[in-house]
Amino acid sequence: MKTPIFAVLLALAGVSTVHAADIKPGLWEFRSQMNMPGQPDMAAQMARMQEEMKKLPPETRRMMEQQMAARGVAPGDGGAIKVCISPEDAKRTDLYTGRRDGNCRYTDVSQTANSVKGKVVCTDPKASGEFEALLESPTRFRTKMNMQSAQGSMKSDTDARWLAADCGNLRPAGQ
Repeated sequence: MKTPIFAVLLALAGVSTVHAADIKPGLWEFRSQMNMPGQPDMAAQMARMQEEMKKLPPETRRMMEQQMAARGVAPGDGGAIKVCISPEDAKRTDLYTGRRDGNCRYTDVSQTANSVKGKVVCTDPKASGEFEALLESPTRFRTKMNMQSAQGSMKSDTDARWLAADCGNLRPAGQ
């Protein structure tokens, strides 16, 4: 797939914030393993990007961090990303139903007390697949996604864990 890594990270952050029941609002850390045709693992790419950001001139780095923060995302340690989840979003149970993320649409969504499953259809690049989010506790959930496209298969596994009630300067994702 010819998707830039930064775009994939932002999309993954949006996908990963979904849950089946109440989770704690606040600052969350997402660690992802993603296998895409012709691309190294997502966590390795994110760690490399974080190291490269450290080498940027302070003004350029600050601008990149502000752009990420405007989308509700901040770099974490070792390739992780941090996302702020608002109290309203922490209580929502309909985040997937009828949702669109860029060129992707979620369909056939089903929920239980601790899981959400469904299908994803994307138009650019053209791809389709399935997703599942499993809530382990109010402070931890995992997501899995399997996508297929003309370029090959993509698998992602994300482990999300709650870090703190206070998001600091990071605004909630999607606002």
